[in-house]
Amino acid sequence: MTPITYELIKTCKQTGARLGRVHTPHGSFDTPTFMPVGTLATVKTMSPEELKNINANIILSNTYHLWLRPGEDIVREAGGLHKFMNWDGAILTDSGGFQVFSLSDMREIKEEGVHFRNHLNGEKLFLSPEKAMHIQNALGSDIMMAFDECPPYPATYEYMKSSVERTSRWAERCLEAHGRPQDQGLFGIVQGGEYEDLRKQSARDLVSLDFPGYAIGGLSVGEPKDVMNRVLEFTTPVLPSDKPRYLMGVGSPDSLIDGAIRGIDMFDCVLPTRIARNGTCMTSKGRLVVRNAKYARDFGPLDENCDCHVCKKYSRAYIRHLIKCNETFGFRLTTYHNLYFLVKLMGQVRKAISDDRLGDFKEDFFEQYGLNKPNAKNF
Repeated sequence: MTPITYELIKTCKQTGARLGRVHTPHGSFDTPTFMPVGTLATVKTMSPEELKNINANIILSNTYHLWLRPGEDIVREAGGLHKFMNWDGAILTDSGGFQVFSLSDMREIKEEGVHFRNHLNGEKLFLSPEKAMHIQNALGSDIMMAFDECPPYPATYEYMKSSVERTSRWAERCLEAHGRPQDQGLFGIVQGGEYEDLRKQSARDLVSLDFPGYAIGGLSVGEPKDVMNRVLEFTTPVLPSDKPRYLMGVGSPDSLIDGAIRGIDMFDCVLPTRIARNGTCMTSKGRLVVRNAKYARDFGPLDENCDCHVCKKYSRAYIRHLIKCNETFGFRLTTYHNLYFLVKLMGQVRKAISDDRLGDFKEDFFEQYGLNKPNAKNF
């Protein structure tokens, strides 16, 4: 019996988007959903209690970073990641593959794994499918990710074909090395760049291995959004309808809606927390850079249509002051607001699917958000 199951509740008649529920050993969550990113066993500036307050039911942590600091053995000794960070909801850990390819310039990809250098101190390291499974088993996450190669964008067809074949072989090794299949689910990751035949081949390879869920990787890495949407349109139909689908590294409001319309159930991204620390906020009317001088005497909320406690209690002028002074409380307020905004947005998406009107919701949201204007500013 797999520890991760997907329950399809409804399909939107207007768009085909899915309303569902994913069941894990640490609770269930409704989909489509956005997962806040807690790279180092913490969502930056947020407490677990605050994450609960905004109705986040699953968060993501990072295998590579926790391997380096504090080390998987310490997390295991603490009783696993849930106890270590005092989070009783679901946790997904990525495999570390993306960080190996994005943080280290000195790397050598071989069939056995990847040789690279620690981005903190230059130490030589080696990560393989087996090692990635060992670390994630020690961390004790509910959902683990297979170790894959994350190719650069753009990449030639020949390179991508070889990469996809290697990722499929690595996925088999991950399944063989998975030491806790009874209480940790393992998702495969579909690669293939923008090439339709390679994406479909990657998906078919992984589906044949019968993972309890599937991620789509290698998107939101610099390609135009219409390319990402096109890839989703020919990839998600190849994935099983009775298992969750996860689009990795996507967090802008328009892409969350577009992804849901194309059959995606789960999303994650550092975007809302990263831009918050620069004073950039997501609002119902679009992007707001609260650190700008024009808000110095603006005593209104970040978003007049938002009911989060930040918008109820604090003004743009005060938050701007904190951000300009590098006060941590300012970063906390903008982070809370941005995560609240995205979690609430996904709740609105689920309601629109339930009401068979996600297409109408998208049109209304894009209009209000300013995404229908020429040269609209996005994230």
